[in-house]
Amino acid sequence: MKSNHILLILASIVILAAIAYMFTAAESPEDYQEKIETERERQFKYIRFNVESPLTEEQKRGLQSLKFFAVDPTFRVKARLLPIEIKKVRVVPLTDGSTERYLEHSWAEFELGGKTNKVLLLQSLSESDMRNFFLAFADQTSGKDTYGGGRYLNVRQDGKNSITIDFNLAFNPYCAYNPDYACPLPPKENRLEIAIPVGEKNYD
Repeated sequence: MKSNHILLILASIVILAAIAYMFTAAESPEDYQEKIETERERQFKYIRFNVESPLTEEQKRGLQSLKFFAVDPTFRVKARLLPIEIKKVRVVPLTDGSTERYLEHSWAEFELGGKTNKVLLLQSLSESDMRNFFLAFADQTSGKDTYGGGRYLNVRQDGKNSITIDFNLAFNPYCAYNPDYACPLPPKENRLEIAIPVGEKNYD
C-alpha cells in the first residue's frame, strides 16, 4: 500500500512538472521576435564578413543590411509529416543547368492562406541525421519581392508525425547574391499557390 502511495505521489510530481514546463517553456511573442532578429543578424554577419560568403569583396563593402519582411508568427506552422513509403532519388536541376541528387523523404502538409498546402521534403544523400530536411520552395512573391528562383529552409522533425516549418526563417540561395553560384531549384511540387510574405526579400 505504501509503495503504491509513493508511486502515486511520484506520478503526480512528474505530471505537475510536465505541466509547469509546458507553460514556462512557452515562447512569448517578444522572445520569438528576438529569436528571429538574432538569426537575421547572424545571417547578415555571415554574408557580410565570412570568407565563404557568396558576395564579392566589392559587394561586401557596399552591404549595409539584408532585407526582410516583418516577422509574422502565423507563418510558423505545425505540419503533418507524411513519409514516402518507397523513397526515390530525385535529380534536382540547378540554376546553371547542372543537377544534384536528393532523397525524396516525406511530404509536409499544413494549413496556411486559407487552404491545405503540401510540400516535398528532400534529404541530402550524405545527411547523417535522418531528422534533418531541405525545403526549397517558391510562392506568389517569387520574382517580385523575393528571389525568382525560390527560397530555402532547413527544417528538422520535432515530433513523431509532425514538423515545424517557420517561413520567417526563409533565406535566399547563394545564387540570389551572385549568379556564379549554382543553386537547386524548387521542385514543381513546392511551387505554392499562396504568398509567403515573410523571411528574406530579394537582394539587389
